[in-house]
Parts: sequence; C-alpha cells; structure tokens
Amino acid sequence: MPTGFRSWLWEPRRLLCLAACLAAWVVQSGELGSSDTMHRLQATHSFWTSEPAVFPNEYPEFGVHGRNGRLYGWFGMGQSLLMWPADLVGTWLERLPMFDDYNGNDPSVRNIVVSYSTNLLLSGLTALLAFRFLRQLRFTAQQATAGGLALLFCTTHLHYTQNMMENNYIMLLTLTGLCFEYHWLRTGSRRWLLVGAGAFGLNLLTRLTAGMDLIAGGVFVLFVCWYERVPIRDLATRLMSYAKTVAPVYAGFFLIDRAYQYYRFGSFLHTYVWVVAREYHKLNPALPPNYPWETPFHVGFLGPLLTPEKSIFLFDPLIMLTLVVSVVGWRNFTPEIKAYLVASLLLVLAYISFY
Repeated sequence: MPTGFRSWLWEPRRLLCLAACLAAWVVQSGELGSSDTMHRLQATHSFWTSEPAVFPNEYPEFGVHGRNGRLYGWFGMGQSLLMWPADLVGTWLERLPMFDDYNGNDPSVRNIVVSYSTNLLLSGLTALLAFRFLRQLRFTAQQATAGGLALLFCTTHLHYTQNMMENNYIMLLTLTGLCFEYHWLRTGSRRWLLVGAGAFGLNLLTRLTAGMDLIAGGVFVLFVCWYERVPIRDLATRLMSYAKTVAPVYAGFFLIDRAYQYYRFGSFLHTYVWVVAREYHKLNPALPPNYPWETPFHVGFLGPLLTPEKSIFLFDPLIMLTLVVSVVGWRNFTPEIKAYLVASLLLVLAYISFY
C-alpha cells in the first residue's frame, strides 16, 4: 500500500467512517426491517411509477382515503425522497434477466439495494458529522473518534441501522444543522448557515415534529452566545442575521410539506393526526371524541422515562451517563458544551411532552 494512501486512510475521521460503513454492511439482512419503511418505499415507488402509494388490500390496517378517494400513507415525504435513487437502481437491477429466477423471493433485489446503499450512506455520513461536530466543540481527535463509535454502537443508532426507520436520517440532518449553524456562529459564513438551515428544513419533510429539532438549533446558537457573555447589542445583531437567513429556508420547506399534504388530503392546515382520527372515527364511531389524544398527559410523559418496556434510560443508557457527567463536570465545561447539553435536554423534554 502506498505510503501516501496509508497516511490518508489512517486519519481518525476516515477510519471512523470506514468502521461505520463496515458495521452497517455487516448488520444488513436485505430486509428493510420495518413495515413503516416498507410503506415509505412504496410511496417512493409511486412517485415515478403507476403503482399506488398504498395497495387496497392493506386498508384499513394502513392507509387513509385522501383526494378522489385514493389511499395514501400518512407519513411525510422525507425518507421516501431519500430512498428514491436507490429505488431507481434497485428496480432496474431487479428487471435484469439474470434475476429472473430470483424474482418473488424475500427480500427482493430492490429491497436489498435500498437497504444496503441507504444505510451505508447514513452511517458513513453520521460518523463524519459526529466527528466534525465534536472537534468543533474542542474535543481531541481521539475523543471525537471515541464519541463517534459510542454513537454508532452504544445507542439505538445501531438498531435503526438494521431496521431502517427514519430515526437515523433525522439524527443525521439534526447533526448537520447543529454543525453548520455553529460553524456560521464562529466564521460568519452565510453559506454554511444556509447549509445548516437546509438540513433542518429537510427534517420537516421527514417528520413535521422535527420542527422541534429546528428550534433546538436556534436555542443552541443562543446559549453559546449567552454562556460566552456576548454583549446584548451584538447578540441582537447576530440573532437578527440568523433569523433573516434561516426563516425563508424553513418557510420554503414548510410550504413543500403543506403542498404534499394538500396533494394527498386536500388540506394545507391539518396534520396526518387529524386525517387519521377522521378516518378511524368513520370506521369505528365508538372511539373517544378526542382520539388519539385520550391518554392522560402524565401517563404519556412518564412513560418514556419510567416504563420498563420503553424507558429511554434502558434503550439509550448513555443518557444516564451524560446526566451524571453533566452534573459532576458542569463547572469545567466550555460554553459550547454547556449550550449543547441545554439544547439537547430541552429537545428531549419537548419530544416527550408532545408525544
């Protein structure tokens, strides 16, 4: 192996990316691993073929009636757009004569292509972004590498690499948004702020509630300035510049999401929850009037914290470690780390409260 290539390959971030891609390759089965993702892939297929977004035999277990009585899924379009290139390639490969004897087997050639290529892409990019962000927070290369490995192998990221729901995609986009909005804060580069805002905007297309991630990005920027004791006048100037840049981007992606909602269900203002509630009330008039919001708030709030079958402390035990380290070492943390911890805590609380 040439010396120059060896030194290039052995750079920590590239080794981390390679480890992420190899791990993603190893855990794949060719299955998408989730009925949600299967339905999103079918929506992808409906974008460029004559196939429906939801097959009639899937109703009423999945799908709701939209405009012109057609069945649609209630998911956002973000993950479906992500899988579009792989769906094109996989469909083309599936139709080659060499796979004639394989067609009809499970997993299909198309699913295998989508599963492998998409998960490798997400894992590799997440590793690179995690490394970059940790370096921005002034961790050493070794610490950033260890942090990236912890994210990949010690959290639910590994689970969602094998079972391809939209969670890892949302994680990647949120990490990208934080990384480049922080880069703008340090350099003043409006171009990179637009990149960060674009990542958060794509999150809106994946899951509208990811608007909370978008807000967390702004909170992170605000608290970095707060902990660095930026003068009020300078802080106001920075926040005004920030808002003028990101607001049109967020508005554009929000309008795309609303246009997709109108195309399916004929409404700009309602979310999929309203659409599903309306459909299910027609199927079962005995449902409570406030369905699906009938669970008391305290039950829903405490569930992700205390309930054994879904506690975040069991599925992501590093959260508990983070809380302990935060309490013990708070005084020694830099402003960036304090701001990130505050923004992350508020984001988790917001998600638990909403869901």
